[in-house]
Amino acid sequence: VQLVESGGGLVQPGGSLRLSCATSGHTFSGRTVAWFRQVQGKEREFVAGVTFSSWRTEYADSVKGRFTIFRDNAVNTFYLQMNTLKPEDTAVYYCAAGPRSPVVQVRPLAYDTWGQGTQVTVSS
Repeated sequence: VQLVESGGGLVQPGGSLRLSCATSGHTFSGRTVAWFRQVQGKEREFVAGVTFSSWRTEYADSVKGRFTIFRDNAVNTFYLQMNTLKPEDTAVYYCAAGPRSPVVQVRPLAYDTWGQGTQVTVSS
């Protein structure tokens, strides 16, 4: 199973970006999916996640009201819509797929499949 990310880049503060994560050779059927981010020298942190069966979502406090995670199971792709971006959102963003679960897991160790990462830079 391979996760392929796209959509990162450079954006000015207050701008928007949409990240995409697609599978290659498998599906997200039944699995929770999530986005994490990491700044060099710091631990990988949970950003947002969504379950498959209940469509339950979870967000880090720092992104609530600005970011939205959503998925299109028909095309095995999920997304992170990021609005009102701030310089502190600058990081490498990773998509991940995890287990079947009624709730969104926020620990990185709960996820067994990861994308390669895409850089998001928020700067004027």
